Amino acid sequence: MVGLRPVVAVVPRGADPRLLNRPGQPADPYACRTLAGVTRYTREEAAERAGVEASDVDRLVELGIVVPAEPGRFSPGDVRRALMATSLEAAAIPLDLVVSALRSGTLSLDFLDGAAYERFAALADETFQEVSDRTGVPLELLTGIREAIGSAEPSPDDRLREDEMAVVPFLELQVGASFRPSAIEHLLRVYGDSTQRIAQAEAGWWNSEVIEPALAAGKGWEELASSDFADRSTPVAERAVLGLYHAHQARAWTANLIEGFEDLMAKAGIHSRLERPPAICFLDITGYTRITQERGDEAAADLAATLARLVRRGSVPFGGTPIKWLGDGVMFYFRDPGPGVRAALQMLDGLAAAGLPPAHVGLHAGPVLFQQGDYFGQTVNLSARIAEYARPGEVLVSQAVADASQEEGIEFLDIGQVELKGVSGSTHILRAQNA
Repeated sequence: MVGLRPVVAVVPRGADPRLLNRPGQPADPYACRTLAGVTRYTREEAAERAGVEASDVDRLVELGIVVPAEPGRFSPGDVRRALMATSLEAAAIPLDLVVSALRSGTLSLDFLDGAAYERFAALADETFQEVSDRTGVPLELLTGIREAIGSAEPSPDDRLREDEMAVVPFLELQVGASFRPSAIEHLLRVYGDSTQRIAQAEAGWWNSEVIEPALAAGKGWEELASSDFADRSTPVAERAVLGLYHAHQARAWTANLIEGFEDLMAKAGIHSRLERPPAICFLDITGYTRITQERGDEAAADLAATLARLVRRGSVPFGGTPIKWLGDGVMFYFRDPGPGVRAALQMLDGLAAAGLPPAHVGLHAGPVLFQQGDYFGQTVNLSARIAEYARPGEVLVSQAVADASQEEGIEFLDIGQVELKGVSGSTHILRAQNA
């Protein structure tokens, strides 16, 4: 179909029907209403929203891929069928095969009328350059929206999609507050990477738990795609994601606030008078996430169980408490830095004996603040940075840990002053080892 351009990728599930034209959102400039209150578009408007030529819409109607309920009036579902046809052609699936499947009843696109599939965003009416001129957001930040979604960099004359338009006010707010462009771009990229991981994991979950069992049961595509489970699961899944996000925000904001309090107390001359402050330890296993992904779910579960036993047995007898798992590793709290060092060395030996990948460890001693089962503060942050600096098989500690340690049979080899990522100034680092 000449003139059709790829706009959206085909995805395995749908979305919340309340995403378009919500209260407080800009009104759809193309939308008109029938007496029944259903949104309808003219032929030209439907083509504009799908990013195709009006003649392409005519051809889709002739082929029977788009079948408007009213002559010359197209629904949002019709626009999504045009978008789907675009994606199918982009995936090298000839439309004549699609037409044959539709006519034989093997395939149906009626499910695209479902509320869940309104996530297939149509094009908005402004280009990246026009939005930049209107909002004052630099063009390179705006085009970063599409890159954050995982698509190719757009040209200034390309139109934004409706879902991309939802990101613009957040960028505009930051630019208006004189935030650094590099900080804005970094956060946007993190948002994009993190939500992409969620979407991909969700797609795999949907495929294994819905699509494959349905096909194995002999269900047809129309019955599968139009399942009301998509409509029921999407809003509650979105609330779950938002709830988890808010919980993470509360923890991260708490850490920020506590760091600020610590800075203020330090400047006021208020400091810890503990003779032997506690220690925070981070143990990171090299390539743990990659290995669990490569070995499959069952092997990954066995590996995680083995690691959990090792870290608990290796820390608790030395006054340590595993606080939380962090991707490739574990964070510990030790009442006394010395036993914490000995525990770290023994855990490294235990991992090697169990045939697990090597770990690298960092410890720092100092005042910590406890809230809701977690520890916060500069001691925690510096411990994590020391662990990042350590090489596989190393236990690195700060001077504070070495000074507080009175364990026999352990020696500390001086590494010197080190610049650590995210830490101002240099930090004196030593390597702990069995004497």
